[in-house]
Amino acid sequence: MKIKKKIFISLPVLIPAFLILLSGCKNKAEFREHFEKKTLDLKRWEITQKGNFKESKIDVVDGRLRLGANTLETLSPMKFLGIRSKKEIDFSEKKTISFDLDWNKQRNGCYLSAAVYVCPAKTETNPKDEKNWLKFEYVGVPPGRNVRTNIWARVNGALRQLSTDWGPRNSKGKPLGKPIDNQQIRIVLDSNNLQIFENGKEIYPQSPHRLNFTSGYLYLQMSSGTNYSFREVYFDNVIVSQPF
Repeated sequence: MKIKKKIFISLPVLIPAFLILLSGCKNKAEFREHFEKKTLDLKRWEITQKGNFKESKIDVVDGRLRLGANTLETLSPMKFLGIRSKKEIDFSEKKTISFDLDWNKQRNGCYLSAAVYVCPAKTETNPKDEKNWLKFEYVGVPPGRNVRTNIWARVNGALRQLSTDWGPRNSKGKPLGKPIDNQQIRIVLDSNNLQIFENGKEIYPQSPHRLNFTSGYLYLQMSSGTNYSFREVYFDNVIVSQPF
């Protein structure tokens, strides 16, 4: 008669091994920014701005990056402000860029946008003016509470619209946009392909991006049209890592 042997593994052995595994996963992140300091860390970030403002804010509020603008009584039609990472991101091998973007429940988001760019050029003004970049962007849809989603690229000065989601349309075919709140975005990027998730759901399937660069700086950006009272958006939990 065969006797089945019971094998017991003690929990004290398993728990340290599990903690070591978690520690190893955490170390895969090559860049982390949770805005835990009371002020923006200028050793890690450079401020960017273009256009004139009645008031602008680039600061840390309650552990998040705030970008805010009052454009009343100003001249330039569009204004841009944000920050650029001083560290360059190399995505010749697959990287994940994740961040939280809070649209802040805008009552009027017309001519307002919040975006993240990956751009190989350094600028203190607006990465949109550069010849090469990739961006993920929310843009207010009139009357302004909802947004459309833009996933665009620029290669050698030529604009490429990879995806634009206007949300549902009304009975007359007019786009309504979609409501958003505090969004969790994950961009998976390598030298050939791009894939994007929003709140855990794939919104851009893995596809060739045809970019002509494999490294770039990370820009967190806001733009506003002229003659709008103070509006603000928030960014947090910016992480660049190697996928598990």
